[in-house]
Amino acid sequence: MSLNLKPNLSEPGKRYFQAYTPGDDFYDAFIETHRDLSDEQSSLVNAKLVLLLANHIGDLSVLREAMSIAHQGV
Repeated sequence: MSLNLKPNLSEPGKRYFQAYTPGDDFYDAFIETHRDLSDEQSSLVNAKLVLLLANHIGDLSVLREAMSIAHQGV
């Protein structure tokens, strides 16, 4: 399994009329998660989110690939 870099957001049972709508829904939820947080609290939420999602993915090769891509150009 390699890292999927194509748009892949959806919600089970929900039909979208525009291909970008699931991404918009995710972005809205992500921004709402950070609303009214300090920069420090927002960084902590992001760190927790990364660890939770890494655990959910579970495949170390995919995670290493994602970390490598995220690190490029930083």
